[in-house]
Amino acid sequence: MKTLISACLLGVRCRYDGGHSRSTAAIKHHETEPLISICPEQLGGLPTPRPPAEIVGGDGEDVLANKAKVITEAGEDVTDAYLLGALDTLRIAQSHGATQVILKARSPSCGCGAIYDGTFSGTLKTGDGVTTALLKQHGIEVISR
Repeated sequence: MKTLISACLLGVRCRYDGGHSRSTAAIKHHETEPLISICPEQLGGLPTPRPPAEIVGGDGEDVLANKAKVITEAGEDVTDAYLLGALDTLRIAQSHGATQVILKARSPSCGCGAIYDGTFSGTLKTGDGVTTALLKQHGIEVISR
């Protein structure tokens, strides 16, 4: 079984701020089974670094239903890039038969169970990011790190 993983968890500098979120637990997981490194934001065409973005008006499910948007701190709508990245991530998962994905916590793409609330204040709310919501809709298990 192959597993997809957020590239930033493996130490790739692809976060919005040009950094990474290296996770020792993710690295250990990488030693025992094949992982496919992905970054939904980059797959969606966003640069690194890039302005911080949050989901405004809901969560990833709401973005997929066209009821919420992903907006940068400066007010730019980047929803289309987040949707494209989510779709590409789903295609990669399906093409490799992945049934499990390990994604970065709290991200507007990858967050699972908790994401930032859209006010850029560091406040969390219950919900999933866009990529997580789409993967879950297709029966793929998402683990948050």
